[in-house]
Amino acid sequence: MAIKLVETGFSIIPEGTYIFKIVEVEYKKDFGKMIVTLATQKGMKQIERYGLVKSNGEANEGAMKAFSFFAKTALNDFSLDEIDENDLIGCYLKGDIEHNIVASTKDPDKTVTFTKLTNVEPALGFEESESATGDPLDALDDL
Repeated sequence: MAIKLVETGFSIIPEGTYIFKIVEVEYKKDFGKMIVTLATQKGMKQIERYGLVKSNGEANEGAMKAFSFFAKTALNDFSLDEIDENDLIGCYLKGDIEHNIVASTKDPDKTVTFTKLTNVEPALGFEESESATGDPLDALDDL
């Protein structure tokens, strides 16, 4: 008897350039943690995390600068001084996904892949076509 298998629900986004829509924002004020969930048109998800407050209660300047740039880019308004985190929901960003592959701390024979969103810029919405893998040779298939 065959058993049907289903998607596991988690997969790493391949390296490449994507347009993302911000679909969820969670701010844990007591801990200073900002969690932003982005999704591609095809439903692949990327989670950006910002620790805005250090364990001693002081502002984490580096994280504040990174989040401020992210938020201003998503809202396409660099004159903003403050926002409500829910203002980000529904905004679009274009950016590159890069992989950082490191040795596993649990098993040195295995590796772990971390994704990083870089080169973000404002986007108006999803485009007609979207990079599936980031491989420039894929574009030749459309010719």
